[in-house]
Amino acid sequence: MIHYSKDEQQIVTLSIDMPGMSVNTMNAAFRDALTSAVGRLEEEKEQCSGVILTSGKDSFFAGGDLRELINIEDAKSCLEMVEKNKAVLRRLEKLGKPVVAAINGSALGGGLELALACHYRIALDNPKAKIGFPEVTLGLLPGAGGVIRTVRMLGLQEAMPYLLEGKQVAPAAAVKAGLVDALANSHEDMLQQARAWILAKPQAQQPWDDAAYKLPGGAPNSAKLLPMIMVAPALLREKTRGNYPAPEAILATMVEGAQVDFDNALKIEGRYFTHLATGQVAKNMIGTLFFQMQEISSGKSRPRDIAKAKVNKLGVIGAGMMGAGIAAVSAARGIHTVLKEQTLEKAEQGKTNIANSLHKKVGQGRLSAEKAASQLGLIQPTASASDFSGCDLIIEAVFENRELKAAVSSEAQSMLATDGTMASNTSTLPISGLAKAVTHPERFIGIHFFSPVDKMQLVEIIKGKQTSEATLARAYDYVLQIGKTPIVVNDARGFFTSRVFASFVNEGLSMLAEGLPAALIENAALSVGMPVGPLAVQDEVSLSLSRHVAAQTKADLEAEGKSWQAPASAAIINVMLDQHQRAGKATGAGFYEYPTDGSKKYLWPELGTLFGKDSVSLPYVDLQDRFLYMQAIETLRCLDEGVLESTRDANIGSIFGIGFPAWTGGAVQFVHHVGAQRFAERAAELQALYGERFALPANYQVLAADSQQY
Repeated sequence: MIHYSKDEQQIVTLSIDMPGMSVNTMNAAFRDALTSAVGRLEEEKEQCSGVILTSGKDSFFAGGDLRELINIEDAKSCLEMVEKNKAVLRRLEKLGKPVVAAINGSALGGGLELALACHYRIALDNPKAKIGFPEVTLGLLPGAGGVIRTVRMLGLQEAMPYLLEGKQVAPAAAVKAGLVDALANSHEDMLQQARAWILAKPQAQQPWDDAAYKLPGGAPNSAKLLPMIMVAPALLREKTRGNYPAPEAILATMVEGAQVDFDNALKIEGRYFTHLATGQVAKNMIGTLFFQMQEISSGKSRPRDIAKAKVNKLGVIGAGMMGAGIAAVSAARGIHTVLKEQTLEKAEQGKTNIANSLHKKVGQGRLSAEKAASQLGLIQPTASASDFSGCDLIIEAVFENRELKAAVSSEAQSMLATDGTMASNTSTLPISGLAKAVTHPERFIGIHFFSPVDKMQLVEIIKGKQTSEATLARAYDYVLQIGKTPIVVNDARGFFTSRVFASFVNEGLSMLAEGLPAALIENAALSVGMPVGPLAVQDEVSLSLSRHVAAQTKADLEAEGKSWQAPASAAIINVMLDQHQRAGKATGAGFYEYPTDGSKKYLWPELGTLFGKDSVSLPYVDLQDRFLYMQAIETLRCLDEGVLESTRDANIGSIFGIGFPAWTGGAVQFVHHVGAQRFAERAAELQALYGERFALPANYQVLAADSQQY
């Protein structure tokens, strides 16, 4: 667990190596082992000249045990655990002997807290290693002294990015920031530096234990910091909308802790940590953003017993924004990519757009010129389908038109390598129908990217009725190969993400049709944590495209002998397009005005005159709940109909594909956040007030009971 050894210079090395685990974590077994090791150090202090704390793993320390944390419910036992944890670290730093952290890899969360409790930190100069506090991204704060020590080391202002934003940096940047003291070029160099420092600093102590210590950058009430401290809560609330308690708790811990002595500051931190750890938001975020994300990256939604595959040559049809984006992210992962357009000139323009984006990253210092040139060199523009010869995977990314997609897929399929895969990037058209254009429908699949491709993490993989398990596995492997997060859904109109996203936009347009002010609608959506309001989203998508999709849906359903009822949003779109020629952002005029001088967009003032009704007034909470419940209920329908096969795909897909608020843990976890019974009661209230679209699926109770919950 923690190996204790002493050399001829009386320097003790504590090497942390938790058995049966790939990384070291701060769980109960570790706490017991550290308490025992520190107790021995205290007993043998007179025969010890210093301590080196290092790891027997490839990384230094991964942080807290999240499975332990997610099961915490009792505040008293949580606080006791936290206080014991901090007490042993406090004993280590007050040992009276120099203690050095030899950081041989990533030190995140509790791992960095452990390092900060040492008097000096030396890290291996590995640019792939990460140092930082990711806690805020999981609804928590560093609870083992991390907030208090970071503020006392860096000062309030300099500590904010690491604590409030979860910023993680490589060791070299950590030295520059002041989190780490020195770099080493090898493991032996790291240990030699540690020994040398120990022998040179026999009386080492933490700066905050010196009577002359002053907080770097000034105290919270200093003339320099007070104005910033006064406005910081308001700026934070504007960002979180009050939905994320962790950033506010961290800020409070930082400021309050900076105004008292170190040990009382630790008590403040412990109480705020306990408040977060026993709250539902942290459980939502840990459950989905860590555990369910881990399940996806480990292949839980991938068919088993099929060997992993790798794409060596990729074909992309269409060099527009989506096609060029797919080509760029694939080339960035070392895949030779053939980018095809109708003419060579258009294909080369697509590559030029990629080059411009890469050069921008080089100029910003985010990418080396050599890597940019290497990535660009992997992209081959062409107008000839024959250049696809030998491709393991070909993805068409042309306009949402069934005939066009069928034509380009049919032309390209013969160029695939043996057992190669043909895929469509469609966001709405059923995959089984598109598969009719190819001779091997079992090797046809949907791979739906989101725009902009380089920034959006999610990829929705859609299985057609004849898609084979091997094809699904290859598509899944490709998505992981390019560093994206795959979810798997079954074929249906709109699939999962587009269908649920449409329900969000339609709800906003329904509110507009009811006569509610546009600004109220947008703000209600933002207030619950949606990244963009529904009217702004509709402008981005384009009103004309939405009408085109609706017309295609109507035609398809009528061809199948089914009826189609236009949503309330259709009338709004028709008025905007036919009477006012406002098609959206691309044309410079939609629900918003887009000034040509580059100034900020604003809602079109005529919306109130066109659609507003002075007699309409609804409770604000109803607007908020309509946005959240509508998307959650539509997601439940997708589970009920078999479009979705797992809760994890529902939750991850809703957060990363739709923008469903992360504080909920996703669209299905939101049901458990509210409580299954209370959710059903509120849905019934919304159904009675606003329509049958809020009706729960018949199998709701089974779905709520069966779905994974935290």
